[in-house]
Amino acid sequence: MSLANAPLGHHVDYPSQYDASLLFPIARAHNRASLNLAATLPFAGVDIWNAYELSWLDRKGKPQIGMATFTVPADSPNIIESKSFKLYLNSFNQTRLDSAQQLRDHLVHDLSVAAGGEVGVDLILPERFAALTISELEGENLDALDIEIETYTPDAALLRCADGPAVSETLTSRLLKSNCPVTGQPDWASVQIRYRGQPLDRAALLRYIVSFRNHAEFHEHCVERIFTDIMATCRPEQLTVYARYTRRGGLDINPWRSNTGESAPRDVRMARQ
Repeated sequence: MSLANAPLGHHVDYPSQYDASLLFPIARAHNRASLNLAATLPFAGVDIWNAYELSWLDRKGKPQIGMATFTVPADSPNIIESKSFKLYLNSFNQTRLDSAQQLRDHLVHDLSVAAGGEVGVDLILPERFAALTISELEGENLDALDIEIETYTPDAALLRCADGPAVSETLTSRLLKSNCPVTGQPDWASVQIRYRGQPLDRAALLRYIVSFRNHAEFHEHCVERIFTDIMATCRPEQLTVYARYTRRGGLDINPWRSNTGESAPRDVRMARQ
């Protein structure tokens, strides 16, 4: 499907009944080709979506509420355009269902079809709300570095490898910002970079992260660009890049890419989310 036909950036009437056809898949292949990524990816990963505005009706017409976490595998052929995802979820608002399990069954089936791969769904009902926590990404934060910055479009040449023996470290920044490629609206994020190998120059890394500030690209593609640029520049033995974006329209998207073989991170909401 062409992005020009997506609901993003266009006035769209909100649906009154459940409609799986609202979901709009976008192929990952185009952006991956621009990064010279072959069919065999240099990373594994997931895109973790959190939905905070989820509601439906029971068979008596009484509203039910919940939240949900969706885990989309990075090796699925498609991402799902976020406004279409929002419209799809809102199509349940006036839809009567037998149970929360029936809702989950719809979500698993419809999202898996759109993504082209099996999507995990954790439906979070109100009795679990009190157990939810807020945390921050682990690691040494770079944001206090006193540096001058002049570049606000991504440039891998900003990255530098520092002298010294190989290290294992985790670095974070809350200064990642990119823009929606359709609407131009800002997408704010925190990013965590965990690696083992030749040290990354921290000032250079922060300049590189900030260089996304005027860049227009979907969240998932930004994280893959960061991964491939770091790999190409310093060739770490292991690398994990994880970004947690603030929500828009009741949804946040949190892409995670890694070549370590470890499991995906625990989904813990951050303060800005």
